Amino acid sequence: MQGNLPTRAIMNGQVALELIEGDITTQATDAIVNAANSSLLGGGGVDGAIHRAAGPDLLRETRQLGGCQTGDAKMTRGHKLPARYVIHAVGPIYQYADPGVATLLASAYRRSLELATEYQLNSIAFPSISTGAYGYPLAEAASVALRTVIEYGREHARPALIRFVLFNQSILQEYQQVLLGFLQKNWVDPA
Repeated sequence: MQGNLPTRAIMNGQVALELIEGDITTQATDAIVNAANSSLLGGGGVDGAIHRAAGPDLLRETRQLGGCQTGDAKMTRGHKLPARYVIHAVGPIYQYADPGVATLLASAYRRSLELATEYQLNSIAFPSISTGAYGYPLAEAASVALRTVIEYGREHARPALIRFVLFNQSILQEYQQVLLGFLQKNWVDPA
């Protein structure tokens, strides 16, 4: 733990949840998740960084996918990335008082995990989806993200490692606060 805030938890006695500060493009997990736009053709933020690090073959491959609906995810190879695969998840653009945004955000995380399970991947790394240019308030997004991942991890053995790679210390601390709440509710076990 960093200070008194947790950075790890265990779900279902076997699935590890980790929170770290870092660059998602450097993760050597089986898959990294791209906070993609619906075109899947690259953009700014995490999306642009992943496309730059993966090289032009990623764009060639995503062009073949025909885009992706908000709340869904599609998978490609990792190309020049340390991760073998990229799961492109499309989160919602935040709209205040729209009850559907939380459902769509949860769906983007769940669909990513379902693809990881379908392809029998053991590890996956997520960014904080929709909290950059899409304007989703960080505390709300962290709660939706961690709740969705914890619910999934409590019912599935794969992926065995679910890591959140968060861009800076303040984002990491927000996720740690939310995780602490789930630990206090006994939704997860300390690691």
